[in-house]
Amino acid sequence: VPEAMEAVINDPYILIYDKKVSAAADIVPILEKLVQIGKRDLVIIAEDVDGEALATLVLNKLRGMLNVLAIKAPGFGDRRKAMLQDIAVLTGGTVITEELGKKLESTTVADLGRAKKVVATKDDTTVVDGEGAAKAIKGRIEEIKVEIDKSTSDYDKEKLQERLAKLSGGVAIIRVGAATEVELKEKKHRVEDALSAARAAVEEGIVPGGEVALINATSTLEKLKLDDDDEQAGVTIIRRALEAPLRKLASNAGADGSVIISEVRRRAKEEKNKNIGYNVISGEYVDMIKEGIIDPVKVVRGALENAASIAAMILTTEALITDIPEKEKPMAPPPPEY
Repeated sequence: VPEAMEAVINDPYILIYDKKVSAAADIVPILEKLVQIGKRDLVIIAEDVDGEALATLVLNKLRGMLNVLAIKAPGFGDRRKAMLQDIAVLTGGTVITEELGKKLESTTVADLGRAKKVVATKDDTTVVDGEGAAKAIKGRIEEIKVEIDKSTSDYDKEKLQERLAKLSGGVAIIRVGAATEVELKEKKHRVEDALSAARAAVEEGIVPGGEVALINATSTLEKLKLDDDDEQAGVTIIRRALEAPLRKLASNAGADGSVIISEVRRRAKEEKNKNIGYNVISGEYVDMIKEGIIDPVKVVRGALENAASIAAMILTTEALITDIPEKEKPMAPPPPEY
């Protein structure tokens, strides 16, 4: 799709190779085997594809004989090998590597992975419905979980978590329809917002929604006692600021923010449940997690950090430039009546 800068191949065979593909002689045998069984869609995932091999693929593509997509393998070094193995398990293929005695020129169709669709852009590649065995995928997921538990490096854990998410995440297609174009755009924006929130939730987890997490955070500040009066005043300001979102939420729903905050705290303490919050739609106090009212940690954290950053900038600003407010002109008298 030139306009979208993406390539889409349906029902492709997937060749997974851990080295660079340069010689045409290495790639031609598997291309011929695919043509012999009447298949022409192939995705090649390798360190790189260049030279004669790339020219051969381009020529076959232009002639319409083959529909080939070449993708650079993700990662580097040992991490790349592990990620290629993940892709192999996901698609039911085999990593072609000389370490296991496999050569590219002797690759068979049985070594290739399969998927319902592969979508590639300049920066990302998505494999939809890989045909790997569910048992093998589950086993690979368990292996990665064990590695995460054993790892002592935060960086390694982060990369392992990324691999885990890619293996266990899956892919879904969301179809959005509407009666008018205006309604369609509005729905599309809602879906995009929901997807962004879901991605943020996968990255850093979730907290109870309805600004409950910020109210819970104030309990820590209430216990904080500082010797410096100015610093203690700052603690009070932050505590009030953390209450502001729920006050505004309650106000928008026609309720008293102070009453709502007090009641949320009282019920949370009585029920020993920090997930208790105010559902502005039903007007009831509920367990926000059970009701599905949640916020991504990343969003809540980002909002708080950005607010603190702006406040700090204002505190250290020596001068501000603003427009002089214009005085409202008096209204013209009504025309005389005759």
